[in-house]
Amino acid sequence: MKRSAIMVAALAMAGSCAAGLSCAVAQEPSWVEVKCDRYKKAWDDALARRGTKGLGQEFLDRHEAFLVSGCVAKAEVCPRSEEELTLANMMVVAAMNAGTASTFPPFACRK
Repeated sequence: MKRSAIMVAALAMAGSCAAGLSCAVAQEPSWVEVKCDRYKKAWDDALARRGTKGLGQEFLDRHEAFLVSGCVAKAEVCPRSEEELTLANMMVVAAMNAGTASTFPPFACRK
């Protein structure tokens, strides 16, 4: 293909994008997205192994809200039972093993 034909094709594509037509470009996931995906997998694996016995609905709901937010919501998951604290500790270790900081998981008790 001649250089002028390549330029015409590039300009046509740019014009289509400017006109609002779909111009999807593959993007690498952000580091936050990568960390969240790793954390979600560790969470799913932990629940599959240990189940939800001893985990309160508030604990599960608040944790789900964290996941749904893309792991960016303010840390508001307070482990109250022994089982919740054990799982929270497991998740901190799993998060660190996945390359995130120990402060990444949403566990905190503000009151």
